[in-house]
Amino acid sequence: MDNLFRKDAFNYHSMGRPGKIEVVPTKPYSTQRDLSLAYTPGVADPCLEIEKDVDNVYKYTAKGNLVAVISNGTAVLGLGDIGPEAGKPVMEGKGFLFKIFADIDVFDIEVNEKDIDKFVETVVAIAPTFGGINLEDIKAPECFEIEEKIKARLNIPVMHDDQHGTAIITSAGLLNALKINGKKIEDILIVVNGAGAASISCSKLYIALGVKPENIIMLDSKGVLHKDRKDMNKTKQKFATDKDVHTLEDAIKTADVFLGLSVAGVVKKEMLMSMAKDPIVFALANPVPEISYDDAVSSRDDIIMATGRSDYPNQINNVLGFPFIFRGAMDVRATEINEEMKLAASKALADLAQLPVPEEVNIAYQATNLKFGKEYIIPKPTDPRLIEHVAPAVARAAMESGVARKPVTDWDSYLEELSKRLGMSNPLIRQIKARAKRDPKRVVFADALSYNMLKAAEIVRNEKLAIPVLLGDVEDINEMIVANDLELDGVEILDPASKAQKGRRVEFAKILYNKRRRKGVTYTDALEKVKGRNYFAPMLVETGFADSMISGLTKNYPNTIRPALQVVGIREGHSLVSGMYIINTKKGPLFFADCTVNKNPTTEDMVEITLQTCHAVEQFMIKPRVAFVSYSNFGSNEGKVPTKQSNAIEILHSDYPDLIVDGEMQANVALNNDMLKENFPFSKLADGPANILIFPYLTAGNVAYKLLQELGNFEIIGPVLNGLNKSVHVLQMGSSVSEIVNMVMISVIEAQGNN
Repeated sequence: MDNLFRKDAFNYHSMGRPGKIEVVPTKPYSTQRDLSLAYTPGVADPCLEIEKDVDNVYKYTAKGNLVAVISNGTAVLGLGDIGPEAGKPVMEGKGFLFKIFADIDVFDIEVNEKDIDKFVETVVAIAPTFGGINLEDIKAPECFEIEEKIKARLNIPVMHDDQHGTAIITSAGLLNALKINGKKIEDILIVVNGAGAASISCSKLYIALGVKPENIIMLDSKGVLHKDRKDMNKTKQKFATDKDVHTLEDAIKTADVFLGLSVAGVVKKEMLMSMAKDPIVFALANPVPEISYDDAVSSRDDIIMATGRSDYPNQINNVLGFPFIFRGAMDVRATEINEEMKLAASKALADLAQLPVPEEVNIAYQATNLKFGKEYIIPKPTDPRLIEHVAPAVARAAMESGVARKPVTDWDSYLEELSKRLGMSNPLIRQIKARAKRDPKRVVFADALSYNMLKAAEIVRNEKLAIPVLLGDVEDINEMIVANDLELDGVEILDPASKAQKGRRVEFAKILYNKRRRKGVTYTDALEKVKGRNYFAPMLVETGFADSMISGLTKNYPNTIRPALQVVGIREGHSLVSGMYIINTKKGPLFFADCTVNKNPTTEDMVEITLQTCHAVEQFMIKPRVAFVSYSNFGSNEGKVPTKQSNAIEILHSDYPDLIVDGEMQANVALNNDMLKENFPFSKLADGPANILIFPYLTAGNVAYKLLQELGNFEIIGPVLNGLNKSVHVLQMGSSVSEIVNMVMISVIEAQGNN
């Protein structure tokens, strides 16, 4: 698993366009006029307006949403001083997180300079480009002086996240842990193991929350920071104690809180046993904490434990803070990130953890009911409410502390703007992945003699999303596994045409013959057909050997779906099978149907396609909002298609009055709520745009999704087959590895529902 992860990490960063970020134009550029507006002569007037009033730079440029992630590479993660170039993947990654969690654009800047004053001069000199500066991976104690000097010279938000990020998140955890155990913050004794940037910043913020300075005992690699030591710098001297303690074992006795930002394994069970009643332990060394979660919670049952790991409760993760802190600070054009704003972020995180947890977060963490308590003292990074809780709290604190230059005047509009900044694609994929992981199913990979299929099988197997079964020549598949260094040892491989499968073929042929003997299939025909992967695979599902199958990578769609229909058949109560595509957009997922199966559906067919699609969409906990798309808007044009659709709508309105469905309407009307509300206020969709588009015939749907796939830069999942009796899915020819993995997860979820 470790070797696979390392290999995938190299591929992730290097394959295709190297790195993880790119610059994307935000204005049209298709015509000569567009180019003239973008550059010369169009830029002249905005330049002159900025010259008149420098604040106009926020109006005419991207400065207001642009952060610099700046490092000199002297303290990169746990790797140490590896240099600015070697630290660049981390800085790109930080920019990646800024964008996906808070829609903040980033330029990562690696500076080859260790001299404090020269580094500061460099940052100050380039600061006019940016609306905020995130200092990253700069070693202590230099980082303290660097941040202080840069903040003193600039009037934009500046924060060294290594210092303050951990402080803000652990402060939220500390507030909630104290709420649970009932202790008062001014009475607690805290032991901090580690005296680096994060430890110092955590201690300072705890003091701001109410911890008494004399109640903090800090240790470095040489022991307790004691006043009788002569080897401490000025920063450490501020936290020196005169208590008669010199080792971690001495210091931790009767302590209420242990904060570890040091090295693995330094805390023993016996030490935890010596702590005060209801101890709080934050063991944050990564990837291995100062004491493991299991050892800590087994040592005593009154402990509240947090680590930096995602596989245990209460993960201290900086991504809970920095994207939303900068979002709030930049939205009000704060001149700095001050203590009030940091405390506001901590309190907002603490408050959010006390609220009921959205179901999508429960699903993402494979929990039935996460709720505030010892194992849930801080929110999860996947909580979609973070941006709407933390960013406004920071913005409000900036306003109240007098550092906001553009105060928020309409909080409702601001909250709506924040919610629109993030699309639903990542939460949807996370939900699908978590649900698949909860109960992995056996999935047959019918086109196994393909690198993409084998790589997808490796991923789903190692991530425990599914249990792959590969179909094809055993020797050829094993050769391909070895040639591509894939980790698929022990995976089951079945060759439908081999002697080893003769018994199954006989069994399958009898089943197929009984199903198709009145459709022109003889037993001999059936025996020949089941030698092929596209008959053998659905037979494995039909007979219960497997739960689902994926096929179609190397054969055209009709030749793949036909055997599945003949073998597993249509679900009881249904008269057809339909195809659905999921298009992940920034505004949320769209669902297209029917794009793959029914060439020219009747009115009755369209009713059933709609109901099948709505049922599938509801499985993702999304409320269906359906539009029948056409060239006509509510009878504005005559023709067979609008008539067919309006008749289907009439049936749906009559028989399913609670279903939000309307049409016929043009696609732009279905997706543009302002246009719909203004021109067709009577529509059931007038209060919001559609998320399901039902197409009048296959050509229209097929063209629509393929255009989006090629030109829209959207993530597209599908086709998802609805209406089959078992979980069977047919890929597009040439599907990518990620597309196959997504479809495997969909198939697993469907198989879970079939059990």
